[in-house]
Amino acid sequence: MRSREAAQGVAPAESVFVVGLGRFGASMASTLVELDIEVMAVDIDQKLVDHRADELTHVRLADATDSATLKQLGAAGFDAAVVAIGTGMEASILSTAALRDVGVDNIWAKALSDEHGRILERIGADHVVYPERQMGERVARLVTGHFLDYFQIDEGFVLAELEAPEELLGATLGDSDIRSRFGVTVVCVKPELSVFTYATVDTVPRKGDVLVVAGEVKAVERFLDFAAG
Repeated sequence: MRSREAAQGVAPAESVFVVGLGRFGASMASTLVELDIEVMAVDIDQKLVDHRADELTHVRLADATDSATLKQLGAAGFDAAVVAIGTGMEASILSTAALRDVGVDNIWAKALSDEHGRILERIGADHVVYPERQMGERVARLVTGHFLDYFQIDEGFVLAELEAPEELLGATLGDSDIRSRFGVTVVCVKPELSVFTYATVDTVPRKGDVLVVAGEVKAVERFLDFAAG
């Protein structure tokens, strides 16, 4: 993810205007509703609008590339807007520009390529996301079978979930000195048939335990190499 204001963090949003009801946009809108966020979703495809009419409280057939339409829908009154158009770079760019023109201050936009992302940033997108690329990178790591799960939480920094390696079993994390040796931190541990709990220097991994480690990508991969033996 690229963000023009990453250092300042992301302001909380209680209402979100979603443009595009393809798989990405519809999934996002539905999740926001589940989180009790006010959502208005728009699309130019009548079938997509009808399909989501029962699921979303506010869904409209509308052209989000038109500033006048966005004004009529009150887009500027929402805390954030998401341009989730899955195909059509031109529509994505025009919608982002129109949202900025009507006064939306917090715009998230889905990019199809690096070039697309750079254009979105130049015309006013505050945050640019690359969902296909990010999911592809995650699945590529999971398909190796070395990780149980893998999340990139910032550029170059990840959380990884994996089974406790044999070399760490029976010793405290403090004695194993993982942080100094590998540059990663064990954040939490899930004993077999139990639930996750915070890890401390006194935590002793047992066979079947699941560890969640945090660190820079290269450091986590070094730890993975160690865990894989």
